[in-house]
Order: sequence, then structure tokens, then C-alpha cells
Amino acid sequence: MLHGVLPVLHTPFTNDGAIDTAALVREIDWAFEMGADGVVVAMVSEILRLGYHGRKELAELVCGTVQGRGFTVISVGAESTVEVMDFAEHAENLGASAVMAIPPVATKLGSVATWDYFATIAKGLSIPLVVQDASSYVGTAIDLRVYLDLLEKFGPERIYFKPEASPLGPNLSKLRDATAGAARIFEGSGGINLVDCYRRGIVGTMPGTDLLDGIVALWQALRAGDEDRTYELSLPICALVALQIQGGLDGFLAIEKYLMWKRGIFPNTIRRQPVGWELDGETQAEVDRLFDRLQAAL
Repeated sequence: MLHGVLPVLHTPFTNDGAIDTAALVREIDWAFEMGADGVVVAMVSEILRLGYHGRKELAELVCGTVQGRGFTVISVGAESTVEVMDFAEHAENLGASAVMAIPPVATKLGSVATWDYFATIAKGLSIPLVVQDASSYVGTAIDLRVYLDLLEKFGPERIYFKPEASPLGPNLSKLRDATAGAARIFEGSGGINLVDCYRRGIVGTMPGTDLLDGIVALWQALRAGDEDRTYELSLPICALVALQIQGGLDGFLAIEKYLMWKRGIFPNTIRRQPVGWELDGETQAEVDRLFDRLQAAL
């Protein structure tokens, strides 16, 4: 059963745009050194910009590097059921622990078509599916009825949830209550809503890798019921993620890759182009101040 802190990996690139395998291995090794329960390939891995072959290459590199040290979740969402099943079967054959999928981006689906899309994935695999609505980045929030029908059809061992529609906390509680606590839910707010969501019964979190040391320590503080430690850690994390949110997905990517470079894990901050948000000097200075505070708390 998937659980715990599963950071979403950032994809490092070389100067010529190829995936930087050495930096990716350093990132995965560091994640497990920090106490991660597994790793994830998803939105902030830049999967929407990697292309068909790049996504498969990244999945192969990640699954080959983890080597049984923890869970491996591969995002397989695509614009057609043919393509999504291609990615999903590829991930299962690589030995992934689970797949995760967002709905199609280019087509606004109704509830019936959304259910059919996710049910096709679940029926075609023997590993679990994490249903992600990703409405904070793209598309429309998934209707609660879709979640309930998927859970009823496939059960909590096969279907997990990563709801992201605002307001996140109340929506998470609706899903929890509608399933009498059976729904196994991950949050993916980067850490800004982790404390609130933890109190609502999540089984794990999928933050970016950039703040992983802080997130693991925060998760441990929450599990221990240490309120002082919880807020000592969560406040600088929340402030950092608030800066990321202002730029949307590109805001997360810019600051996350800057912090991975600052830690010495990535050799650069290269993102796949084009991007819609850049890290300016004043924002970077505030990121540095908040990062120092988080490190001091750790």
C-alpha cells in the first residue's frame, strides 16, 4: 500500500537538452538518504514537455535507479486512451509500484468520459492507479462521483487519489467522508497545505524534491504529534511554496530547480522551453532567506 513521503523528481538537463543521467541518479540517491518512502515522476518532472520518447526514457532511468529502495510511481496521463495505456503498460513492465494519471489536457471531458478514461487504465493493469485531477495546473476538477464510482469498482488497494481542486482541505474531507475513510489520499500542494491535509487523514504526500529534507522532518513531526516542531518547520516551507505558486507550474519549476542547484545536486537550472515565468533577483533573495531559515530549523 502506497504511503508516506513520495517526492516528485525534477528532471535535470544537460546544456544540449538531454536528460542528465548523473544528476538524476544523485537526486534519487539523495531522496532516499533524506528518508523518502519512494519517488514519483509527474508534473514538476516536466513530463508535458518531455515528449513521447523522453517520458519513456525518464521512466526507465528512474525505475532502473530506485532498485527496490522504495516505491516508484510513474505519471502516465495522456490525450488518448491508446497513448495512456502505452505509457501505463511500459511503467508496469519496468516494475513501477503504481502509475498516476491526470485527465486529458486538450479535451474537457464529462463525468462519464472521465470515469471511462481512468477505468480503462485500472482495468488494463495489475498495479495501482493514483487518480490526479491536477486542476491547479490544467483542466477542470474531477467530480466527486467519479472518485466514488472508481473506488467502488476497483477498491482501495487499486485506486488512490490525489485531489488538487481548491479548496483542497474541504474537498479532501468530502472525499474522506463520502467513502467512510476508505479512500487513500495523497496531497500534492508542495507542502503549503500539508499540515491541514494531514489532520484530514491523508496517507501520504507528494511534494517537490527541492524541500524534501524539510518535508520529511515535518511529516515525522506530524506523526509524533509534536505541535511546536510542526509549525517551526511548516512556516518557512509554506512561505517558500507561496513564492512558487505565484508563477504556476513554471513558478514551481524555476524555484525548485534553483534550490536543487543551490544544494549542489543539479549542475544547472535548465528547464525545457518555452516557459512563462522566470525567477527574478528579488524573489531569489527571498527564497534564499527562507531556505536559510528552514535549514536552521532542521
